[in-house]
Amino acid sequence: MSIKLPKLIATSVVRGSQQGESHGGIYTVDFQNQSGEQHVDWNTSNINFEGRGADRGLRGIAFDGDDIYIAASDELYCYDRNFSIRESFRNRYLKHCHEICVKDDHLFLTSTGFDSLLAFNLETRQYEWGFRLQKQYGKWTGYTFDPRTATGPEAVNDFHINMVHADDTGIYLSGLRTGALLFLNSQWQVSIVCDLPPGIHNARPWLDGVVFNDTAADSVRFVSRKGGQQAFRIPSYDESQIEFAGIDDSKVARQAFGRGLCTVDGRFIVAGSSPSTISLYDVQTGQKIGSVNLSMDIRNAIHGLEVWPFRD
Repeated sequence: MSIKLPKLIATSVVRGSQQGESHGGIYTVDFQNQSGEQHVDWNTSNINFEGRGADRGLRGIAFDGDDIYIAASDELYCYDRNFSIRESFRNRYLKHCHEICVKDDHLFLTSTGFDSLLAFNLETRQYEWGFRLQKQYGKWTGYTFDPRTATGPEAVNDFHINMVHADDTGIYLSGLRTGALLFLNSQWQVSIVCDLPPGIHNARPWLDGVVFNDTAADSVRFVSRKGGQQAFRIPSYDESQIEFAGIDDSKVARQAFGRGLCTVDGRFIVAGSSPSTISLYDVQTGQKIGSVNLSMDIRNAIHGLEVWPFRD
């Protein structure tokens, strides 16, 4: 039986790029045809050149009806299906955003530069809720704040929160330095779902376990609550194929840096890496189905990654 492979939408960042150069973009990727198309080249003059890691491109992706929401470092953009910007929304507590997600009538954003989550009301078009994560005396905790006021938290990046996932059970979050997938319940209490290795991206519950980019180990992992796990190696290329290979440095850019992840039909994991490559893995067979490369520039890395929800 043949498998219908998905169409995806991806964003990329270009680490270490300079003013006047491209800082990434928005792509759609058709795995069935092994092809990719760039729709937006992100080179706006409004980019903040003081961003962490010189990491200034477009980030998380989410959908609400026909609207496509894509986060930049400190601004949320609403695109139509033709990738024209309809609106954009800033907030004083949105800094170094990574991933976003939609649940019901709210869009949740990671505000990495404030160790916080923000909630954007899709009906009122306002940021109406914030949660600052803390760890006190070895215990996870935190507090809510109103992002419409000037009385919120100070900027700090202790945990590097890079993922938020919301479903009917509550809100899940994780980061490079949380060491765990965390759960936030309706009383704003924080608990540990499971421990995670340091240096991870995109951790979220999936099936009977957790899936994540084990970025420090150049792998994508699915770990079951039953004790089993699958690890897929992130692809890398011969150095002769790489553009700007001379700056291959973990502080600027490196091969096989895993970031960006989504799942398909309870069977497939789609994961991004640098230079901008999207790979499809089958957890039923334990095999990689294939990869689509969008750029061989070592600085160009996938960031956001979601299944394209529209019928073209």
